[in-house]
Amino acid sequence: MKLELRGITKRFGSLTANDHIDLVIRSGEIHCLLGENGAGKSTLMNVLYGLHQADEGEILLDGVAQRFAGPGDAMNAGIGMVHQHFMLIPVFTVAENMMLGDEPTRGGGVLDLDAARGRVREISERFGFDIDPDAVVGDLPVGVQQRVEIVKALSRDARILVFDEPTAVLTPPEIDELMAVMRRLRERGTAIVFITHKLREVREVADRITVVRLGKVVGEAPPTAGDAELASMMVGRAVELTVQKAPARLGDAALALRDLSVIDARGQYVVSHVDLVVRRGEILAIAGVQGNGQTELTESILGLQPRVEGSITLDGVELVGRTPRQILDAGVGFVPEDRTVDGFVAEFTIAENLMLDRTNGAPFVRAGALQLDAIEMFARAAISEFDIRAQGIDTHVGRLSGGNQQKVVLARELNRELRLFVAAQPTRGVDVGSIEFIHKRIVRTRDAGVPVIVVSTELDEVVALADRIAVMYRGGIVGVVPGDTPRDVLGAMMAGVTPQAVAT
Repeated sequence: MKLELRGITKRFGSLTANDHIDLVIRSGEIHCLLGENGAGKSTLMNVLYGLHQADEGEILLDGVAQRFAGPGDAMNAGIGMVHQHFMLIPVFTVAENMMLGDEPTRGGGVLDLDAARGRVREISERFGFDIDPDAVVGDLPVGVQQRVEIVKALSRDARILVFDEPTAVLTPPEIDELMAVMRRLRERGTAIVFITHKLREVREVADRITVVRLGKVVGEAPPTAGDAELASMMVGRAVELTVQKAPARLGDAALALRDLSVIDARGQYVVSHVDLVVRRGEILAIAGVQGNGQTELTESILGLQPRVEGSITLDGVELVGRTPRQILDAGVGFVPEDRTVDGFVAEFTIAENLMLDRTNGAPFVRAGALQLDAIEMFARAAISEFDIRAQGIDTHVGRLSGGNQQKVVLARELNRELRLFVAAQPTRGVDVGSIEFIHKRIVRTRDAGVPVIVVSTELDEVVALADRIAVMYRGGIVGVVPGDTPRDVLGAMMAGVTPQAVAT
């Protein structure tokens, strides 16, 4: 089977997300579509899957032009897609999810659940999966849920499978398992399109690599290409991939979490009895698969969680019970994990966003009046210092790329006297070039003697930045280990295995 995309162009208003892209996908190969976030990779595949309609260009299967009005047409043509955010109903069983949109029936129009169960078993055996058709999806580990997505696509006789950033929610062992699954699918003749921005994963499985930048194909590369070459193609310039940092110059203990617990709206402990100490001049990275309490832990430090037990002290001062405003004023800088929700106001300008948490006094507000000259001067300096690519300080932040949006948040939080800096997922949805810049700024903050907490699900980022690593699993701390701890040990800890158990 041969799939061709010829001259695919997709525009959203004045933005050209895909600009005359040509791509060829063949059976029995893994074709990696590599590029920065926002390069147009997912948009291209959404066109292929019928979620978007191309403004120009055509799709051909074995030389025959196709028109997909929706995902149903694409699935009928043998194209399946495994989305980054799973399209599954958590309260349904595997078999019930399998039936959605293609419900098998028997006499009288009755749903044939047994047929769906049999289909799950048949595909699972054929591809070496181990999936219980009657398991409730919400009770399954994330890695198994992803396999359910794959089985669902294969149940529609998919001959081409698109994986859209499939490793974002997986532990390192689950990523290894996914790579093995992709290889088995390739051996059985399935064509695979693997969308990613992670160079390590590309080298693991790629047969061919196509690099997309700013909506255009900028070239192809062999799987043997080095990281520096691939990164340069993605960004358009040489990129320093290794975080350069001197050994930490440790100071006194600054932040102390003692028997800290966070209780959610259902009365469940989402953070359970955590003890941690962060010293001045060090980066403590908190690793773990998303959803194991990291979000609630960081929010408790900022006073954003309403039900907190235990103690959080900064330089001996208790933070529990204080408002977020009081905590920010105490010298805490915070980069939230979802910048679009909690980090900025999209309809505000860069200048307005840069002074959001400093509206209660000088230099930006005096006697209740905005000091426009001070705001303008600060914004121009921040754009220069943080290399924010924009037309000017009056550009709305919602119109910036992900990397430039994150730089606005960083510029606001780092351009003041800090006693603690907390960065949650600091490079999520950020391009390789911006990652390089953000990492340098985090290290510079550490070197200035500020205690730093970095929360990241990206193991490469954790290993690159951390002086020490705390691994969270189901709301607790599995262990705290040195920053140079091997990846396989960290991966096991992210699955709940203590470092002592890994050593034995």
